[in-house]
Amino acid sequence: MPRPHGRRRGGHTEEHEEGAERWLVTYADMVTLLMVLFIILFSMSTVNEEKYEELKTGLAEGFGRSSSILNGTNPTIDYRGPAVPTTTTYNAVMKQLSAEEQTAVTEFVSEHDRKREQRAYADARNEVDRLLKVWREIEEALRREGLDDDVRALIDERGLVVSLVSRHVVFQPNVAELTPRGQRVVDTIAPVLLDLSEPIQVDGHTNQVPVKPKYYPTDWDLSVARAVHVLRRLEEVQGLPEHRLRATGFGHTKPLVDPDRPGSQQINKRVDLIVLSQAAAGTRARFAEAYDDMTSEEES
Repeated sequence: MPRPHGRRRGGHTEEHEEGAERWLVTYADMVTLLMVLFIILFSMSTVNEEKYEELKTGLAEGFGRSSSILNGTNPTIDYRGPAVPTTTTYNAVMKQLSAEEQTAVTEFVSEHDRKREQRAYADARNEVDRLLKVWREIEEALRREGLDDDVRALIDERGLVVSLVSRHVVFQPNVAELTPRGQRVVDTIAPVLLDLSEPIQVDGHTNQVPVKPKYYPTDWDLSVARAVHVLRRLEEVQGLPEHRLRATGFGHTKPLVDPDRPGSQQINKRVDLIVLSQAAAGTRARFAEAYDDMTSEEES
């Protein structure tokens, strides 16, 4: 009787030791696999981080934005307009990508640029159209007073430029005061400007004759004095807010027409009233193109 009992114990012990060994092997395999998994994950995270940093920097520079947009350190958008990434940065980014990824990035950047140009052009047309409506309102007010031949208008990258060019309107030689007719022109334009919200810049100009002004040290001083004279009338007589007004003098450096053209002296001796557009710089850069297209469409 004792022997069978001993065998049962012996058999049981051998079976127990064999099961314990299988469990240890399984556990060791699991630990090894976990260790390999963590090593792989660590390696992947390190490589991806480097790739991400390079890609982030390259794309941020390519789109004209600082990298803070992507890392969340600054909630404001630092848009610097269209920018081209440096060759070194671009090549460093592209080398980290596969051929398929390079194609995808190239197509994405091209599509982004195309849409950006489309938006800028569409915004330019809308702003030019609005400025033209302001000019038509000014022109109609002047026409009612019989003064519409005393001004010229154009649209450039600054906005709407209304030039007081008639020899009856602006200034006698060497002086900065408007003629009575010039005062009427300014007073007729002012109510339209008063209804706007944009800043108004007043630019003074002299003609191209290289003669020292009689009452001023230089033609720079004379041009500034003319601009300030008109600015003060807009503010003191017509009530435009002073924070919307600014005056600048350009002397003879910015003629409106070719100085060699007969009669150019009377036109180049002028004051410009400029409705400064508040559109983005990229939009304002497209004003001339949009204006030409819109003019051609009207003529056709």
